[in-house]
Amino acid sequence: MSTLTATRQAASWRAAPIGVVAAAVFLVLLIAAAVAPSLFTMYDPIRADVANSLQAPSTEHWFGTDQAGRDVFARVVYGARYSLLVGFGATLIALVCGLIIGVLSGMAPRAVDTVLSRIIEIVMAFPEFLLALVVIAVVGPGETSLLIAVSIAAIPAYARIARGQTMVVRRTGYVRAAIALGVTPWRTTLRHIMPNTLGPLLVMATIGVGTAIVSAAGLSFLGMGPKPPTPEWGLILSDGRNFLATAWWIAVFPGLAITATVIATSTVGRYLRQRGTS
Repeated sequence: MSTLTATRQAASWRAAPIGVVAAAVFLVLLIAAAVAPSLFTMYDPIRADVANSLQAPSTEHWFGTDQAGRDVFARVVYGARYSLLVGFGATLIALVCGLIIGVLSGMAPRAVDTVLSRIIEIVMAFPEFLLALVVIAVVGPGETSLLIAVSIAAIPAYARIARGQTMVVRRTGYVRAAIALGVTPWRTTLRHIMPNTLGPLLVMATIGVGTAIVSAAGLSFLGMGPKPPTPEWGLILSDGRNFLATAWWIAVFPGLAITATVIATSTVGRYLRQRGTS
């Protein structure tokens, strides 16, 4: 059964549009760069070389150098680690917390469900970036704070989807049969409700990774994330904004990296969502 499923999945990806395949390949290369950046560049992203500062892109420095003489390509490659860590880490935390809150809300008595639902709706009325800013203001700037802020800002969206899916699953025949047979609500939730609620959240999470990366980059751009000279995409953008007229490459290439990552994750996520609904 598992072999047949794997074969069908492989055939589905082979039949996928070229744009989806290209996006998936890009994400694989990006993950490889995050895991082993030294395979893609021999330069140290932090080591300064003032004698080679503000050099335009060339065969030696593909993305040029910044105001401190650091190789921009190396900084973009090493920056993938920080951006993906926040993107995937924050999405995972938001997914787990949202799943728990949503399932509890969907399984709780009406009064408790009403209160939790209203809280989720009120929080979702505010943009995720604004919520992340509020969290950063409370806990203070830093890499860990950035991860926490982006995670908390994304939780309400996952909780809302999880609650809606829980309300659907709990009315299915096999859940009613389990309850009729005397299975405890706790066991029914763990064995039937959560597994069948998780699927739509995983598809949603593939798109959420891109949103988390953008939020993290925006916060870093405002100086609320890692501190210089950390090679993080939002921080590199912030460093290059004062050199747009003389050294455009410092800001353009990390900006393109963020854009390409968001497009790739969104493309793959939307394809998975279409497959899940077809």
